[in-house]
Amino acid sequence: MENSHKYRFLLSQLVGRDFKTKYRRSVLGVLWSLLNPLLIMVVQYMVFSTLFRFDIPNYAVYLLSGIVMFNFMSEATSQSMTCIIQNASLINKVYVPKYIYPFSRVLSSGVNFLFSLLALYTVIIATGMRITYHHIALVYGIGCIFIFICGLSLLLASMMVFFRDTQFLYSIILTIWTYMTPIFYPESILPSAIMSIMKFNPMYHFIRFIRVIILNGGFPDPKAWVLCAVFAIGSLLIGTFVFNRTQNKFILYL
Repeated sequence: MENSHKYRFLLSQLVGRDFKTKYRRSVLGVLWSLLNPLLIMVVQYMVFSTLFRFDIPNYAVYLLSGIVMFNFMSEATSQSMTCIIQNASLINKVYVPKYIYPFSRVLSSGVNFLFSLLALYTVIIATGMRITYHHIALVYGIGCIFIFICGLSLLLASMMVFFRDTQFLYSIILTIWTYMTPIFYPESILPSAIMSIMKFNPMYHFIRFIRVIILNGGFPDPKAWVLCAVFAIGSLLIGTFVFNRTQNKFILYL
């Protein structure tokens, strides 16, 4: 029990440190968590709604919901990837469960994500959309994204220790992943061959789940609930397996 309390305290300190470090010497501070997705949405809304004229009802909410969810995944996994290396001095001196380091990065990104959700709901209200009881299902969708991110973060953190080029490869993957996910364009414009590949994109399913609730005002179909759970649990199982198999060798490469 004492160790559990100690680790919880360490986790809270790591989350607080990451959060403060991000906004150190920033005039607006945490307001950037609100402004960043809104500014990105404004720019992309002006570009894509004008040039491509996608026929999407309430395009602003469609666009921002995709940006908020994808940015959460992107930020959390990118920060978690380097957490073991950046905490090498602490790992070499004090024993704590090593999973705490990537988990703390996911949680600190989660705090930013909550502010981004406020931005999303600000736009939802401003555009006159109704907030129905169906929105309670967002807890499930966001929970699945969180679990998926935890698993992917464990995997990336492990890979980064042994293969330092992981960060450069992952930045390329993230760029491809962004354009392969219907964030700013409708999935209806994709040919059937691409849609077949899209079915294996976890973020496609997570974002689609969220959008059905927000934009359609209803619950996703049962298949959507199952697919979100499968990708989330699958990621966590793979990430945990790789992390547990490799963590005892971390100290040799730090």
